[in-house]
Amino acid sequence: MRMGMVIDLHRCIGCHTCSVACKEANNIPDGMWWNRVFTDGGSSIDTASGEWPNVSLSYMAISCQHCENPACVKVCPVGATYKDPETGIVRQDYDKCIGCRMCIAACPYTGVRSFNWEEPAFCAGQEIGDIDAPKHQKHVVEKCTFCYQRQARGEVPACMELCPPRARHYGDLDDPESEVSKLIASREYKQLLASEGTKPSVYYLV
Repeated sequence: MRMGMVIDLHRCIGCHTCSVACKEANNIPDGMWWNRVFTDGGSSIDTASGEWPNVSLSYMAISCQHCENPACVKVCPVGATYKDPETGIVRQDYDKCIGCRMCIAACPYTGVRSFNWEEPAFCAGQEIGDIDAPKHQKHVVEKCTFCYQRQARGEVPACMELCPPRARHYGDLDDPESEVSKLIASREYKQLLASEGTKPSVYYLV
């Protein structure tokens, strides 16, 4: 099994619901985002590039790519960053993490990881989201987990479940009959920095 995500760039409307759903479900501390949506266009959010009528604008959601050949796992000196053998999901063991940030340096996808420099703080004043979401700790690296706690319950990641235009699809990339495998087989797609050899498990339909 190799769990992965397919994001349809024709459907993504840049609403940032996926980012907010991720932050809420995983009780992510203030100032941190595991999933971000960028505007592929002008220099500011929601602005197009070019001059009218020849303009273009699209959105790109970026988070951990849960690579099949993850560079971060190779450099972690204590095994805190590891690939789950059952699902292929790249995970973090907060109790093992020593805060060296080697995984951040090795990852070719800039900004998909965060580091808790201080004791995590939350705008609601208390923990929210999934009761079985990982507990955040000071001086550890964090990132998207494909909502592993939901995966364990047979559910899909929060970002997919709440996506209004249904731009996100999640499933087993090793199963040719899964929805994600069929989408990849039937549509043109791209992967981020495929030349790095990390074999990301996130596909973007173009």
